[in-house]
Amino acid sequence: MALSRTGEFSATASDAAIDAASAELIALSHAIHAEPELAFAETRSVAKILAPLAERGFDITTGIAGLPTAFRAVYGSGPLTVGICAEYDALPEIGHACGHNIIAASAVGAAVGLAEVADQLGLTVVVLGTPAEESGGGKVLMLDAGAFDDLAMAMMVHPGPADIVGARSLALADLSIVFHGREAHASAAPELGRNAGDAVTLTQVAVGLLRQHLRPGQQLHGIVADGGVAPNIVPGRAELLYYLRAADSASLDDLMRRAKACFEAGALATGCTHDIRTLAPTYTELTPDPVLSAVYRAQITGLGRVPIAPELEVLRPLGSTDMGNVTNVIPGIHPVIGIDAGGAVTHQPDFAAAAVNASADRAVLDGALALARTAVAIARDEVHRDRLLQRLVDRQEDIR
Repeated sequence: MALSRTGEFSATASDAAIDAASAELIALSHAIHAEPELAFAETRSVAKILAPLAERGFDITTGIAGLPTAFRAVYGSGPLTVGICAEYDALPEIGHACGHNIIAASAVGAAVGLAEVADQLGLTVVVLGTPAEESGGGKVLMLDAGAFDDLAMAMMVHPGPADIVGARSLALADLSIVFHGREAHASAAPELGRNAGDAVTLTQVAVGLLRQHLRPGQQLHGIVADGGVAPNIVPGRAELLYYLRAADSASLDDLMRRAKACFEAGALATGCTHDIRTLAPTYTELTPDPVLSAVYRAQITGLGRVPIAPELEVLRPLGSTDMGNVTNVIPGIHPVIGIDAGGAVTHQPDFAAAAVNASADRAVLDGALALARTAVAIARDEVHRDRLLQRLVDRQEDIR
């Protein structure tokens, strides 16, 4: 597969380093894709990602923030610390249907390119391995533990059906709702039972009726995780798993209040009790830094891609991502890089299959080049470099 970039773009040292590693980066993407691993269990994926970084002299620390599959790989010692986030967890049963193999490989590629010019540009290059994006909020846990405290900026690219620079996402709450009733023989003594399965049914009816009156951007969707054990036993326990999403955190709070009333109604009507648990940290909405977004747009356009127009970006929200929490604290970007998935979208099996096709391999390289070029452009711009460094100083003073 001939994917060399030599001569296709300006021969900067960063570009050349990424070009030299192109076959290795594509092989990394394919290797991660071939062995999908779920949240907080991505041990093989982490080992694959760290191998090329270790070979190039990155200083690696594993198990950071108390998470066994989180890591930090550092190169250089300049004042401008550039963070590149790698994701690598997969989805249950459908594998890398969100293309995190592409995210990880492009992050390594960008880091390899920036390491080549780190001394020249006064950079410290940090690859942060962030587990459990699909479920578990790895970045939120790492953010709370201080793993992002020294970063002046944070970047990553995420594959999708189209290129979107200033990608937007929804705030998200991940909930378990357990209903507690009373078991009884469903034929001989049903009057002695309190049906937790019925509580689930009534709750879903209430949620369905609520949907007509939701605010723009608000969403609810879920599954029945436990509906009972046998038809002749009145279910004494039932469980719903629900995602609540909204355009921003304030709207999510409003949705949470209204959804809780639906959960309570299901329990009340059936004589059951219920518990609500938050299964993962709440994700906040993406707030991409406008300057970094503008620079990235110029770089990705220079690579021959045509991202959707800025005025249309707000109409194309993604699902939700824990990178939103990062961008609410640190200047950052989370653009979408397009692959040809034959009409499939993320979280579909066909998208998982497309995540290792020729367009996906091109996305690995283009993503690495665009991220590295964005950091190089910012590092060379005195105004924007100083802005990021001052933001870092202000943030660290707030932390202290």
